[in-house]
Amino acid sequence: MIRVLIVDDQALMRAGFRALLAAEDDIEVVGEAADGRAGVELVRRHRPDVALVDVQMPVLTGIEATREIAADPDLAATHVVILTNYGLDAYVFDALRAGAAGFLLKDTEPGELLQAIRIAARGDALLSPSVTRRLITEFVSRPPDRHTAPGFESLTRREGQVTALVARGLTNEEIAAHMVISPLTAKTHVSRAMTKLGARDRAQLVVFAYESGLVSPSSSPSPSPSPGAGAGAAG
Repeated sequence: MIRVLIVDDQALMRAGFRALLAAEDDIEVVGEAADGRAGVELVRRHRPDVALVDVQMPVLTGIEATREIAADPDLAATHVVILTNYGLDAYVFDALRAGAAGFLLKDTEPGELLQAIRIAARGDALLSPSVTRRLITEFVSRPPDRHTAPGFESLTRREGQVTALVARGLTNEEIAAHMVISPLTAKTHVSRAMTKLGARDRAQLVVFAYESGLVSPSSSPSPSPSPGAGAGAAG
């Protein structure tokens, strides 16, 4: 059973989400909040698998609430999916950097929202195609100076490769096929890279990969070796 918390300042929107989710056999709504602060408190109380969080809310914005949730090690199992009426680049980038597992527009089809919840509950990153395009545009327009995530230098060559492939949108199974390794080995490399970089989930791993220059929006799907000190080490 996937436990979901709804955080939105519009009562009608919360009611709509609750009705949609209540009809699913594998999803349970454990609570709802009308502002970001109350949302964070309920997350701490209920420890949901997924928190659906609106961006623009009183007291604490969705981004601020996400940042608090992501910073609390006791809430590591809660994955935040940001929902908004606005497809602004700044919201996308800030939400992912704050620790959101996904970002969806409120005009997303009901089936896509349900799929997003299930994907986020597994710990996978989720971005709608339109949001992905905005995210890539954001990185294209960023200044040339880059920020390297702490721990990036410790990535092995294999870990650098899988991080780059994650940033290109490949699943563990696709990474395994690309690198001619087993899906379990691919998953292990991804997990180790996330641990070394302090990435909460695959979405943050994508951000770190672009910010560190491991991949660029114009690069080919084939990843370059990790620039870290362990680049020559066996994965």
